[in-house]
Parts: sequence; structure tokens; C-alpha cells
Amino acid sequence: MPGEAEGRVVLGLHPSIAPITAGIFPLTKKDGQPEMAQRLAADLRRDVPVDYDESGSIGKRYRRQDEVGTPWCITIDGQSTSDGTVTIRDRDSLEQVRVAADQVRGWLFEKLGK
Repeated sequence: MPGEAEGRVVLGLHPSIAPITAGIFPLTKKDGQPEMAQRLAADLRRDVPVDYDESGSIGKRYRRQDEVGTPWCITIDGQSTSDGTVTIRDRDSLEQVRVAADQVRGWLFEKLGK
């Protein structure tokens, strides 16, 4: 699997039983990214367990979530604040997709089969 050479540790829980459904990260601590990320986290928390993290590099944040079995990580970056989209990274495939921020709940529910 990609990333294994660096010692990537992954708790491969099925998304429906993962203790955290999504990690939410602002890429930087400026330009409105933390505020947008906090709004998204608060909105999603009404329905699914999420973790907000703005400490350390994005790679380290991904690795922390991989270790606790979080299936998806949502990153808010410079493009997010200009066009309202976010990047969702899949823990298992490492694929990343761009999704409108207001569609993230529906995207997650579809993946969870809700």
C-alpha cells in the first residue's frame, strides 16, 4: 500500500464503527481557513463524530487520524475559502476528491450507507 515504506500505521476499521468519522483540518492557520474548518466541524458534529486538528504538518495530521482508524480527512485550503470546496482524503485508498463544503454531509452519509 502507498505510504507503507515510511512506516504508515493504519487502524483499518470499517467506517461504520470508526470512533471518528472524519478529521477536519485547515491547511494553514490564516486566511479564514481555521474559521471555515471550525464551522464545518460544528455542522458535521451534529450527525457524526469528527475531530478538528490544526497542529503540525498536514502529513502528521493525516498519520494521527490513520492510526486511530478515521476513514476520511477533510482539508480546508486556499481554494476552499475562494470557491467553497474542500478536499476529502480516503484513509484506505489515499485518493483525494474535491467536494463542495455544503455537500460534505451528504457525501459522508452516502459512503456510510445512511
